[in-house]
Amino acid sequence: MNRLITLFLLVLLVSCNTRNDVTVPCYAWMSGPGEATDAELENQFADLKSKGIAGLMYSAGQDPETYMRVGKIVKKTGLEFHAWIPTMVQNIKPGISADWYALNGLGESALDKPAYVDYYHFLCPNRAEVQQYLEEMYGRIADVPEVDGIHLDYIRYPDVILARGLWEKYGLVMDREYPQYDYCYCSKCVADFKAKTGIDIKSVDDPSQVEEWKQFRYDLITDLVNRLAEMVHSKNKQITAAVFPGPNSIAKKIVRQEWDKWNIDAFFPMNYNDFYLEGTRWIGEMCRESVTALNDTRPVYSGLFICPDPLKKTTEPDPENHGLVPGELEDAIRESMENGAKGICLFTPGRMTGEDWAVFERAIRTNY
Repeated sequence: MNRLITLFLLVLLVSCNTRNDVTVPCYAWMSGPGEATDAELENQFADLKSKGIAGLMYSAGQDPETYMRVGKIVKKTGLEFHAWIPTMVQNIKPGISADWYALNGLGESALDKPAYVDYYHFLCPNRAEVQQYLEEMYGRIADVPEVDGIHLDYIRYPDVILARGLWEKYGLVMDREYPQYDYCYCSKCVADFKAKTGIDIKSVDDPSQVEEWKQFRYDLITDLVNRLAEMVHSKNKQITAAVFPGPNSIAKKIVRQEWDKWNIDAFFPMNYNDFYLEGTRWIGEMCRESVTALNDTRPVYSGLFICPDPLKKTTEPDPENHGLVPGELEDAIRESMENGAKGICLFTPGRMTGEDWAVFERAIRTNY
């Protein structure tokens, strides 16, 4: 009898160890806390931890006190805690001037006439005031002891060309760069570019053909990121970013992100395949491109867009409500890992169904 009990305990121990042997590091983008109590937050975070999530990219505005409160609970449950805060997209508020916003090729301000959606209020990255504002804002959050790192988002220009899957939604055919979606043509950007290259970009018939003008804007974003990275690193915190896929095939072309030149600790490409009318194999191709561009020197975590309602995906007209259904999730994780990603990040765990979690449970414990 004692031998049977011993054998049972050994089998149970092996089973438990196997169950907890997560091979795929998993993060999640999520927002809060809303009206949730501390107890509700603790239950939520503990549940995610039990399901295999290692850390949160958590969006809670710009108030350090909120990140301190939530961070204490997150750390109690054993998760990493990264403050996920938009960079270039900012609503006007005390401390932000109306003349800080980027201008498109028609001279229209992103504050007054934002591209595509009402919240696309993009600042100009070439203004010292903008750089200082962002550095101070992120610095206050990085000073919170419970924050492990800063996670940048919207660290880019507006989409000069939308992802192919979104054209019909916005009634557009984006076969080239159009001036109303092309930023920034403020007086400082125009003057600085002319001083650097001798080119008056406003006198050029087709600015999209001027490679120096593209590089000028890549460099402005890169310089801003590296300035923020230096500040965050000085506080002994990590800095990461949500980026567009690529960088060369997509990110550079549509949002001016040359992110392989950024001095940050990890990259979270938003490999949202449905936005590009692609299947899960494309996710692997994007991961391979990302890893190659970085020479595998820093980790890439493949961002996966979860379908909010799998039963309605085929009839849902809005592509931004599409995404991975349970039957695709395992392939998406496999494609990511087999093509060099160090892990994945879910957008968002709140969209995961019971079937999603069952697939996830199996996939993150597979050796790739």
